[in-house]
Amino acid sequence: MNRFLTAAVAATAGVAMAGEAAATEWNVSLWGKRRAFTEHVEKLAELVAEKTGGEFTLNISYGGLSKNKENLDGISIGAFEMAQFCAGYHRDKNPSITVLELPFLGVNTLDEEVAVANAVYAHPAVQADLARWNAKLLMTSPMPQYNIVGTGEPRDELAEFKDMRVRATGGIGKAFSAVGAVPTSVTATEAYNAMESGVVDTVAFAQHAHLAFGTINRADWWTANLNPGTVNCPVVVNTDAYEALSDAERAALDSSVEEAIDHYLTNYGALLEKWDSVLAEKGVEKITISDDQLAEFHKVAADPIRAQWIEDMTAQGLPAQELYDLVQKTLSDHRSGS
Repeated sequence: MNRFLTAAVAATAGVAMAGEAAATEWNVSLWGKRRAFTEHVEKLAELVAEKTGGEFTLNISYGGLSKNKENLDGISIGAFEMAQFCAGYHRDKNPSITVLELPFLGVNTLDEEVAVANAVYAHPAVQADLARWNAKLLMTSPMPQYNIVGTGEPRDELAEFKDMRVRATGGIGKAFSAVGAVPTSVTATEAYNAMESGVVDTVAFAQHAHLAFGTINRADWWTANLNPGTVNCPVVVNTDAYEALSDAERAALDSSVEEAIDHYLTNYGALLEKWDSVLAEKGVEKITISDDQLAEFHKVAADPIRAQWIEDMTAQGLPAQELYDLVQKTLSDHRSGS
């Protein structure tokens, strides 16, 4: 090859490399499979690519980049640019957002879940907490109140929860522990096998997860109104990667969050509407807990666990009472429309 041809080839390659460099690709670490819980991330990827003409893409991986309990660690070292995780998987790494996992917090709808999460995520102490992991909170993954599926005879009284082995994490696990149950924090992807092998008797999940991870297929019954709380699962981005985006890319990402959440809420709402038909199809009995039993559960679990959380988090230097009060004020404001 003569030197002129060599120079031409090199120049062409340089243009190609420059073109490739102009495109931005982010790797996104999720787990399990595509489901209602991940629809906002899928929608976000679609919107970002659309707004940037394909110059900014999110490559979503379901378990191929990291284990779910290690996603925050992966974000901290820049192993990938975006990830979803649940606070209850590693409470010591993200203590501030565990306020959203306190049992019987009073959140009733997915819209309320979004409102309180957004308020907490915006608090400076929470942002500083996640910044220790080089993580920037992007959006929440709103879920309805958890309920349990179980095998054998239904358990509809608190006395029957004693020694019950339940898959439950975070504040929900603490709530069950308060009434004598034995919580275990196996991951969502391990829950079916734990139920099948008898490691647990019951599993606490939101509806989508009972479907996605197959626990509903082993269930004889489901509690319709236990509602002990839910878990908080943020989507975060690596701070360095976020700051390295161009202004246009950052605008495309930030401006897509609200629409992605709206899509998630619509999709999840459709799932909830068909839940009763799912139970009937699978022969799962719907169990209703009496008001007296629910009141007792609240008394035993809600106040003591909240008080202990505030004491423990305050000792760690967090404005715990302020964060709890922020949740309650946000709920009040949201309901009044202010």
